[in-house]
Amino acid sequence: MAKKPGIQPTAGVKKGLSELKQRILFLIGALIVYRIGSFIPVPGVDATVLAAVMERQQGTLLALFNVFSGGALVRASVFALGIMPYITASIIIQIMGHVHPTLKELRKEGESGRRKMNQITRYATVGLATFQAIGIAVNFPGMIPGLVPSVGPDGTPDLGFVITATVSLVTGTMFLMWLGEQVTERGIGNGISMIIFAGIVAGLPRAIGSTSEQIRQGDMSVLTLLLIGVIVVLTTAFVVFVEQGQRRIVINYAKRQQGRRVFQAQSSHLPLKLNMSGVIPPIFASSLILFPGTLAQWFGEQFRFLKTFSVMLQPGQPLYELSYAALIIFFAFFYTALVFNARETADNLKKSGAFIPGIRPGEQTARYIDKVMTRLTFGGALYLTLVCLIPDALNVWANVTFYFGGTSLLIIVVVIMDFMAQVQAHLMSHQYDTLLKKANFKAGTAGQIR
Repeated sequence: MAKKPGIQPTAGVKKGLSELKQRILFLIGALIVYRIGSFIPVPGVDATVLAAVMERQQGTLLALFNVFSGGALVRASVFALGIMPYITASIIIQIMGHVHPTLKELRKEGESGRRKMNQITRYATVGLATFQAIGIAVNFPGMIPGLVPSVGPDGTPDLGFVITATVSLVTGTMFLMWLGEQVTERGIGNGISMIIFAGIVAGLPRAIGSTSEQIRQGDMSVLTLLLIGVIVVLTTAFVVFVEQGQRRIVINYAKRQQGRRVFQAQSSHLPLKLNMSGVIPPIFASSLILFPGTLAQWFGEQFRFLKTFSVMLQPGQPLYELSYAALIIFFAFFYTALVFNARETADNLKKSGAFIPGIRPGEQTARYIDKVMTRLTFGGALYLTLVCLIPDALNVWANVTFYFGGTSLLIIVVVIMDFMAQVQAHLMSHQYDTLLKKANFKAGTAGQIR
């Protein structure tokens, strides 16, 4: 008996699994390349000298960059700058897109404008990376004796080293930017986020080893370790819960007619996330609050007040905790105001014939949405502050260095959640394709019978 023609129900799922496997393998391969590159040193640099200096840089901006680069900075790798110049450039261009007239117009041009904005971001990344690379190549050899063999009497490195180091560091950053774009396109997940995630997780074995050594030497009890583990698990669950949380504003669509088509009245909702700003506020706040400590490390002898001020801004100190919390709250409101426009949302609802029950379309709708977003942003800011201050509380209470700071923990959880969501969406899309093809086949067969 001949088999009935048709598409097997599992064909789309099998195809989806095969494509998903290829994408995951590409992601793994890209991350392996990234980790190998983080061990390739900049020519002419003594990495052992830099590693010894970086041990004294805990609580500074350099330590934060080293965590995000997966230890590439402490190894004087060509990936020492990491992907941070690209992230900084992206944030700056995104902010300017709401202020600069030309960039505001590009944002309204759809896909074409997005490509142009991405190209501008790449150019800005080259500029920032070059500026940072030159600063490192020129200043570090004089500040760190023995870092570079070829240093003049005044501590200035020769021109050849400056050019070589600058080109190496900028090339490393641009390669990571390209690698991240390839992962986004051909792998799965956001490529840039995956690179940062891999860099943070790469330091986990060392953190575990350090904790084991503390237990062995009696500096930490097993009970304390278990309690810290419980706190970490509860904090992670809290982050997952909040990141999935949203306020849904009910919106109704009135009955309308377009040409000969009549659209019946229907109801939907406008989802507003509790944490609209993501991990940007902690990153900005960390960079700003650690900047004085970094300056004190290099210029403390010339400017004594920097040392005094930096001591007051060490993690665990009251001034640090208050300043950190205030900066997180400020940047949460600031960045949310940039990425979400209540008036623009209200105008779009009005144009589409949608309205919020009991609220007049237009200005009243904009004020209502802005009021809701203000409350949500305040709650999101408190959530970010709490998560970011928990590691400092552990340091003070248990006298243990918590490797995963609040910012790192947020990045890890958010990236994993995004990865899982994309995997599910990828499989579901192929299941829907199979159902649609099967439905079309049945409809075609029924038509032939009639």
